[in-house]
Amino acid sequence: MAAEHPEAAKQLSVVAENVGSHLSEVGRDIGEYVIAEIPELRGDPTVTKILQASIAENVATLLHVFENDMPLDKIEGPAAALEYARRLAQRGISLSAMVRAYRIGHWRFLQWCLDELNRQNADEDLATATNRRMLQVSFGYIDRVTEHVIVVYQQERDHWLLSQTAARAARVRDILTEKDVDLNWAESALGYRLRQHHLGLVAWLPTLTGGGEGLARLDRITNEIAQKLGCPARPLFVPRDAIMSWAWLPLGSHSDVSWKQLSNLVEQSDPSVHLCAGCVGYGIEGFRSTHRQALRTQELAAVANPAPQFTNFSHVGPIALMATNVGEMRAWVWGVLGPLAVDDENSARLRETMQIFLGAGCSYTATASAQILHKNTVQYRIRKAEEILGYPVQQGHIDLEVALLAVEYLGSTLLRARPE
Repeated sequence: MAAEHPEAAKQLSVVAENVGSHLSEVGRDIGEYVIAEIPELRGDPTVTKILQASIAENVATLLHVFENDMPLDKIEGPAAALEYARRLAQRGISLSAMVRAYRIGHWRFLQWCLDELNRQNADEDLATATNRRMLQVSFGYIDRVTEHVIVVYQQERDHWLLSQTAARAARVRDILTEKDVDLNWAESALGYRLRQHHLGLVAWLPTLTGGGEGLARLDRITNEIAQKLGCPARPLFVPRDAIMSWAWLPLGSHSDVSWKQLSNLVEQSDPSVHLCAGCVGYGIEGFRSTHRQALRTQELAAVANPAPQFTNFSHVGPIALMATNVGEMRAWVWGVLGPLAVDDENSARLRETMQIFLGAGCSYTATASAQILHKNTVQYRIRKAEEILGYPVQQGHIDLEVALLAVEYLGSTLLRARPE
């Protein structure tokens, strides 16, 4: 990269001084542009007023950086910008809307600066160098400030969720413990309709991440999933602690959920989030049962190694119900699988083929198609598995399916170590 033009900093200072002479007009223009582009930020006069203050302070600070050639390493974000992040978090306005506001506002700010640079009639080399410096410094500033406001947003969202949901959590506990419940009162108190289909979720993070933003992430992902599944209303979200939440997705009159779609949504959202789901239930009893199922599934996922990112009760129900005593389950799996309950590559390959074979109605052709193998290879593997087991695969059909499903989800938790 070419050395910086010796006059670039001075030229940028002149640009900043001239743009700063229209500071109120610049701030107002950027604010109007941001609100026009992001509908989510409209409608609340108080929040709009703080947005304008945040923009004004950011513009003034960045122009001051331009004008005085200030280093960025001491800048943490203007007070109004931090307060704006807190207000958005309190109102449940998405983090993506806040970050987008910075990107859009930055673009509008650069338009003012570039127009002013053009008016300076500097020679081409100086104008190019000044432009490059302007972009470098302003992007560095925006990157630094957004990092700070994101942390503030996430911390405030966690605090707000915990403080605002204490009463709601108590009402949810009343419903779950099967106390006499007035449905009209409960729906009004929760802001959630009980007379519909529900899908219970348990979501958690393995550890509390930097910035303490765990609940904000879980809340955001829960809302994104509800939106993409076409839920007619917002989910009921109840924090359990700083890294775990319960939730119910309102499905309205629909009782079908695509588990594949839900699994994909979880895997695409945040790799550190784990989520378990119950089966769809209706009314207050369905509200309770889907939650109990999600909890049992979460207990299963918690002891799995490796822990799956998404697990649904409808697929692992028998295992979840058996997993109250992992030691006894391990002994039972060893008894069913015998020498195939070993944590090595060859046993894993045979277990996978057996599981697909049983699921395909013991069809060699369907198994070969599912595994993209030759039919003879499948036949060889099934014969080999039967030699190791000491009995035909079909003979132990039900026990084998359950044992293989258990190993699929609990992995090495249930297996013997490979002998040296």
